[in-house]
Amino acid sequence: MAKKSVALVLSGCGVYDGTEVHEASAIMVHLSRAGAEVTIFAPDVEMMHVVNHCEGKPVADKRNVMQESARIARGDVTDLAKLDVSAFDALIIPGGFGVAKNLSDWATKGKEYSITPQIDKVIKGFHQAKKPIGLCCISPVLAAKAIPGCELTVGHDKVCKMWPYAQVAQSMAELGCKHVNKHVGEVHVDTKNKLVTTSAFMCNAPIHEIFDGLELMVADVLKLA
Repeated sequence: MAKKSVALVLSGCGVYDGTEVHEASAIMVHLSRAGAEVTIFAPDVEMMHVVNHCEGKPVADKRNVMQESARIARGDVTDLAKLDVSAFDALIIPGGFGVAKNLSDWATKGKEYSITPQIDKVIKGFHQAKKPIGLCCISPVLAAKAIPGCELTVGHDKVCKMWPYAQVAQSMAELGCKHVNKHVGEVHVDTKNKLVTTSAFMCNAPIHEIFDGLELMVADVLKLA
């Protein structure tokens, strides 16, 4: 069986202003174990802002999304503008606030948000080519804009200690998507749109449960490829 080729799109390095590092690492481990060939992409643009992760507060630094993503990619990262959909079998985008700040303006505009033209083109390209897309944590908000009316999960839709970001699920439904409540160890597969989503760190769960949920997401993406 030929190896599956997967495009992995990052949005920086660090949960508060970039890609959630544990999600990206777990996805890379699961793709490696499955024998997939992975190419990492990130937009060559300035970050919305830089956050001191010790204090959770913005600082005056200016940093580049692609350069920060290279920290996770061990230097091997390609400009998102060069992503050729025809060269890949699937697309995966981890979460982290970089999705809401560097790939979209969800963090500042909420339901009135838009996604960047680059990531809109990429997601629509994979969708139109009927190639699977895997999204986790906050990154399903990208599909809500690029694939109107899709089915997805960001976890549960009732705010509680375990699900502190459940208002995002409510927003997805208000935007016309079908939100499906799923636990951290589960995924939702929108078979019509070949979209696989899981909650990851939208849930206050032990990290091994998040790791296991991401394994299911990767497995289902590769099955659809």
